[in-house]
Formats: sequence, structure tokens, C-alpha cells
Amino acid sequence: MDVLAVFDVGKTNKKFLLFDTGLNIVHNEEKTFAEIHDDDGFESDDIEGIVSWMKSRLTDVIRSGDYLVRALNFTSYGASLMHLDDRGNTVTPLYNYLKPMPEGVTDGFYESWGGVEEFTRVTASPALGMLNPGLQLLWLKKMKPALFSRIRTTLHLPQYLSYVFTGRKVSDYTSVGSHTAMWDFESMQYHPWLKAENIELPKPVSPSDVYDVAIEGITIKTGIGLHDSSASLIPYLKSSDKPFILVSTGTWCIIMNPFNTEPLTAEQLRNDTICNLGINRQQVKSARLFLGHIHDMNVARLDDHFGVTGELYKTIKIKSKKIRKLLASRHGRIFFRHGIPPGYVDEKADLSHFLTYADAYHQMVCDLTDVCMESFRLIIPADDKTEIVYVTGGFARNDTFVRILAARLSDKRVYASQVENSTALGAAMAIYESAFVTGLPPVYLGLKAIIDND
Repeated sequence: MDVLAVFDVGKTNKKFLLFDTGLNIVHNEEKTFAEIHDDDGFESDDIEGIVSWMKSRLTDVIRSGDYLVRALNFTSYGASLMHLDDRGNTVTPLYNYLKPMPEGVTDGFYESWGGVEEFTRVTASPALGMLNPGLQLLWLKKMKPALFSRIRTTLHLPQYLSYVFTGRKVSDYTSVGSHTAMWDFESMQYHPWLKAENIELPKPVSPSDVYDVAIEGITIKTGIGLHDSSASLIPYLKSSDKPFILVSTGTWCIIMNPFNTEPLTAEQLRNDTICNLGINRQQVKSARLFLGHIHDMNVARLDDHFGVTGELYKTIKIKSKKIRKLLASRHGRIFFRHGIPPGYVDEKADLSHFLTYADAYHQMVCDLTDVCMESFRLIIPADDKTEIVYVTGGFARNDTFVRILAARLSDKRVYASQVENSTALGAAMAIYESAFVTGLPPVYLGLKAIIDND
């Protein structure tokens, strides 16, 4: 069977998937790796272990003879860089983007480039410390000059994963355009601060590019890899003929609008709104919220208050009459009355007047959806033409969440998408036509319209 292989390297789980030529998953496995520590003692992904596993798994599949691997691609999380010396060997560990940025690294930096507000606007990158990969390079130059002096090439993580198979040192638009503080969205090229600091990066190339790589005696069309958020958009971009908003849910909720071409405003930047670059170098305005984590923290409080265990909330349904009552309530929010608190749980929210767990859960999700609407407003332009909202990820299966969201977005058609592994599917679709020289087959998105049906 001809297959296209994808390595999907997430922050928590690492996946290896095989797609047939109809883009159906025929093999799917996951692996977790214990974190190691970097040269400062901070937690880090075990990149050597991950690469060793990737090589081993691909080799095993080829040798098994069960599949003929015709193509290979990669997708991974952003804000992570690998640095190579003049021999192509790694210079540093894979630094964790959660690593604190030491004081003093950015002193005078923003002022040299028009101030924080102007620099973050032009680069579409809120000032996020290590979450801005460009600032990781600045940190290395200032704090670890001996290591920095050995660096000859810097690759984003998806492109590094590709490099270990292809030997090609490239960048791609989806990686460099994701809150890196490296890309100038006005000139559509690297920001001049990099040249001023004598930092050179590979030229970005198209995410559809492939290279012929000989592995175990066969030639495999191998992609350059792409950023996971951009990859997750591809199945919807390729399958929808109308503008849409994608709500990718999980621990983080990323609300993406690939049809909003307005430049970022200072208010949007202050509220964690960014612009990514899509596979065709189009702007993708995105707002994010720590939705899954906030939800789980508050569910734990409800569980404790009502004396329940397990995941009772997953069994809860909601009626349209209840939704209308919640949205019409004069009391407004009970949870998150003044926004999301620092600890994600508002201990002042009074649970005593809720008669049942379901009542409390309905109110909590209603309030959390209200917070989500603030993120929606950040990425919806004044001349909004989007008619469709796709919800994907864990919350697409949460009846309470999707139905309250649909009620709040009454001017749009809301669909819950049951497609599995949309990120890996997007990575496969990115190189499909380059690898097989045929048109993309239709893909199954598992769409379920969310309607007021009771």
C-alpha cells in the first residue's frame, strides 16, 4: 500500500501516522518522552531521543514491507529553535519556550526599533519573552556568547525535524510567521533587527516543497515541515469554499480567522492576538485563550463542592430553553465576573445557590463562552463576511459548550468537526500534490451542524 508518513511532534504527545492515498489514516501511534534538563537545569524536550525514535519508526515501517512510504512530512509546535554549527551538528539543547526570560535581555531593544507597541505591531508578535523565538536568539547572544559564536544556522523545530532526514537547511513561512518577532508583516521579509545583530536565518520556502531522500533503498518525497497551528487549518482551507473561522480547542483555544486582512491594533496585541502566516503566506489573525486549563480548574472546584468524582460533566446535555434563560440572565457572569483571575478560579463565585451540579456547570460554561466571545471580537473585522464557524478539538464534543457558542453566534452557522488528527492531516495535505502529482482527494471533516433542535 502506498502511504504518506507524518510525524506530528506535539508538546505532550509525539505521533507517527500513515495516510493512504485517499488520506485515510491506516496507522496511528503515540509516544511520550520524559523531559530532560537543559544546560541551565530547566525542563526540556529530549530532542535526541525524539529524533532517534523517528528514524527507528520510519525504518521499521519500510523494512516491514507492509507499506510503501512514498512521502514524508513533519509538523510541530512553534516558539522552538535548533541551532547548528558549521558541521551541521547541534550547538544547544532544545530550549523550552516556558523558560523564563532573564531581566536585562531586552533592555533598549524595543526602543531601538520604534518602541514596544510599534515593534510588536510590525512583527505581529506580542512581547512574550521566550515565546518569541527571535528573543531567544537575543538571549543566547547576550547570555551565552560562547555558544552563540558557534551557531551557523538556526532552524525552527519543524524544519529541524525535516533537516535530520533531508540535510536541507530551510525556513518556512508558517514557522517564521508565528509570533517569532523575526518577520516584518509590512515588508513580508525578515525584520532588519536580525541583520543589525548579525543573525542570519535560512530563506523561507513554500510548505509544499519536497526533496527526494533515499532511505532504506527507496526514494521518499520529503517535506520541509510546518507549524502545527497552520497545519490544522489546511483541511478546512482546502475543503471550504466560503470564509470561515476555526476554533481549535484543547488546553489552549486558538480562534483563527484566515480571512481577516486588517493589520493588528495595539488593543489586539495587548490581548494576546497575533497574526500567523498560512501556507500561501496569507495573514491568519488569531486570538488565544487558556480555555481547557481554565475549564478543568473550575470543574475540579465544582467536583469538590458537589462531592462528585470522575468526569461527570461529559455526560451533561443542555436544553435550548436553558440556554435562552442563561443568556437572558440579568445577573450576568457568576464565574469570571471580572475576567479570568490569575489563578483561573474565582473563589468569590458563590456556588451555594446552585441546586445541582448540572446547573452550576451550565453557568460556568456560559460564563467561559462569554469570555471566548471577547477573543472572537478581536479577530472579527468591522466588515465581517464569515458565515461559518468550525469547532475542532476536545470541546467540539462538549454539548454544552458548542450549543451555547452557537447561540451567541446566532448570525453564523456553527459546526462541530469530529475530524481526528487535523494537524497531521494538514501536514499530509500540504505536500500531497507535490508527492503524488495528482489532485487532492476529498477529506472527511465529520461536520455536525449545531442547531436549536429542542
